[in-house]
Amino acid sequence: MLTRKKTFQINKIFTSIATGLLLCVMLTCCAKEPSAPEKAAPYDGKEYLQESELTAAGEDPDSAFASYTVVNNYDTALSVPTYVTKADDLWFIVDCYHNRIIYTKELGIPLNEWQIMCDQATQPHTMASDGIVYMVEDTENNRVLVFEKRDNKFINTQCLYEIGNRPHFTVYDEISDTFYVWSSSTGELYCFRHKPEDTRMYLTEIRKIDQLSGLYVRSFTIVGDDIYFVSGVSATGASPQILQCDLKTLNIKKSYPVPDELAGMVQITPIDDMFYITVSTDIKGNQDYATLIRTSSLDKLSKGDYEDIYAKYFVGGGTPYNISKVDDTYFLTEHRLQGHSIWSFKVNGGEITDVTALY
Repeated sequence: MLTRKKTFQINKIFTSIATGLLLCVMLTCCAKEPSAPEKAAPYDGKEYLQESELTAAGEDPDSAFASYTVVNNYDTALSVPTYVTKADDLWFIVDCYHNRIIYTKELGIPLNEWQIMCDQATQPHTMASDGIVYMVEDTENNRVLVFEKRDNKFINTQCLYEIGNRPHFTVYDEISDTFYVWSSSTGELYCFRHKPEDTRMYLTEIRKIDQLSGLYVRSFTIVGDDIYFVSGVSATGASPQILQCDLKTLNIKKSYPVPDELAGMVQITPIDDMFYITVSTDIKGNQDYATLIRTSSLDKLSKGDYEDIYAKYFVGGGTPYNISKVDDTYFLTEHRLQGHSIWSFKVNGGEITDVTALY
């Protein structure tokens, strides 16, 4: 038979258990998943560092589009292609050493059946679009060109000048509603926006990371609120590392040392749970070290814990460059070898499949 004291003790135990369970439930209910980046408010055009300059076509676009005749691509082969993308149902190839960007509705047709979108830039490397304007970095002239489209015709309507030194990589980020252009040797990230009802472009901010000034850093990758800069090389032989920074401030959150043989990276591409990294040269600029690797963690690179997949899936022997994604397919550009300057492939559960040499 339970005494009053024992009954009190038992009730106290059950009360403690119940309280603990209730607290666990409350904590679970209150816990939140990490919040997604907040979408930027539309740009009002009030604050900016530079307004684009209109070209003659930009001064009178109606007349320019009416008189413009689409020109077919001149060549049957590519010369150092650097980027493939798709925008508004059109495919684009940045044909860097031919100083042009070409486009088509049908991927896979002969290159001389593509049309020329841009031939005003010297060694462009990438392009980006928000569906309204098309931005191209004119690498060797330190400027940015802005194109507009009507009836599958492209006109260069605007220019922005003195954009760093050899601007090398351009991305449109929908969350921040911003075009980002990377100056490859000054450590500067140029930010461009336009008002919702207008195509006029404005340089709204220049963000700088002093640690990358003087290094040749080819690209960046935006992941949520963060931006990753690939390892670069310099004349002084600076220790190679990948930097993970806050996108809004470029404050360094973390650095990842990498071996000298991977120093001259081109691009980092997150695919599933892996990082795919294209490498152009070692720390001395030797392209014999060019390759494509992947790793489950950037921390593992310094230990040599990565998989070299270039020769296994893509023949090898050339210089792989940028990787882009359209729908469920990835596109890899490369140079130095004829016959496979653009590849397409898919990744399913970590397995690379459907590898095809398109051009």
